[in-house]
Amino acid sequence: MAQLAVTIAGKVYRVACDEGEEARLGDLAQLVDAKISGLRARFGEIGDQRLIIMAALTLADEWSEANDRVRELEAELARLKAAASHPSPGRDEWAEQVANTLGEAALRIERVAQDLNDASRE
Repeated sequence: MAQLAVTIAGKVYRVACDEGEEARLGDLAQLVDAKISGLRARFGEIGDQRLIIMAALTLADEWSEANDRVRELEAELARLKAAASHPSPGRDEWAEQVANTLGEAALRIERVAQDLNDASRE
């Protein structure tokens, strides 16, 4: 286990973490410290314990909202994957009709271009 000293709300705390996780833990500590500093700037000196509780609740709320959004996106992804794996009836026929129509249009355009080319030579 690695040991790391982090500063939160002006106090140094020694915490343990898995090897290689020191930078992540340091980043998380900075996030908590920034949240507490922001609350202190907004509400003033209302006591460290109250600021820490408010920061914890704020971070928990942000995490909960992010987690809800992840679940929504996972459900949407699952729905899209299911829709992609079960082609709707008629989709292949529609695609074939579009391809045929585009092919016919391309032939007409080529004929018109050839007619214009022939007319310009006369």
